Amino acid sequence: MAVTLPESLLARYERFSLYNSPYRAHDGGCAIDCYPGTLTDGRTTAAPSPVSGTVRETKTVRAPPKPYAPEHDHLILVDCEGPAGLEGLIARVLHVEPSVEAGDRIGAGDSLGTLVRAGFFAPWVDNHLHVGFRELEQNPHRASGSLPLEPDVEIEPLAWNGTGTVVATGDTYAVLDAPTHPDPGETFVGVEADGGGVLDGGLPHYDGGGLLGPDGALEGPISLNGDRLGVADGRTIAWDDVTVTANGESVTGLSLFCARDADFGAKLICPDRAFSVGDTVDVSVSSGPDS
Repeated sequence: MAVTLPESLLARYERFSLYNSPYRAHDGGCAIDCYPGTLTDGRTTAAPSPVSGTVRETKTVRAPPKPYAPEHDHLILVDCEGPAGLEGLIARVLHVEPSVEAGDRIGAGDSLGTLVRAGFFAPWVDNHLHVGFRELEQNPHRASGSLPLEPDVEIEPLAWNGTGTVVATGDTYAVLDAPTHPDPGETFVGVEADGGGVLDGGLPHYDGGGLLGPDGALEGPISLNGDRLGVADGRTIAWDDVTVTANGESVTGLSLFCARDADFGAKLICPDRAFSVGDTVDVSVSSGPDS
């Protein structure tokens, strides 16, 4: 059984990804990370619920120890009433410190609490809600076992030639000005693979990725600008043993996702390489590990 995520659900977030995570819950696109917008000072907003329903349980859970995050996270379980197609399912939400409790009725878009960082995050990951869905007879506490998800929303593939200018940096990443969103705030967009479909996932720093959109169910090799990335089985891609380079130097990888905000652009994951705003960057993918 696949769960269809309607446009009304996804439209309350600025970005989403089904595959850009190292955790088993995302295998095969069985969970989605939903990124709300940020305020002008960079703080994350409250966490809007993806569904309407009744809170079944909230629970504090252990998280991997990281120097930049606490060793616990929070699980919120919601008995869904909607949107259509989600009734009778349990929504499983992580990375939110709950302001709700068991028995509370919530509407779609109502705040579940405050977004938090957790040891499940890599340092370059922004705060978000991790969402999965279970049938009632399934164990809602296990990390694996969520149902496959199908975003029912237009995702426009944007061609990208691998070049761009750095417009933002952090300690572990650099964001380029390309490809440019043609209509910010409206359609979701993503980097287009050769032959169609939108690439999703951490290339190659997470084990695999996905190919979303109407052209996203393919079989065989997947490439970007002629550089082979891996092999698709349906919409799921097993990355090849590849290295991403920026201006000829290896970086950790590319962060690939779907977005509708004006700040969309290729995101380099580069904790060991320094880039500055204004730098011109040429990105390519080569076979084999970094030598």
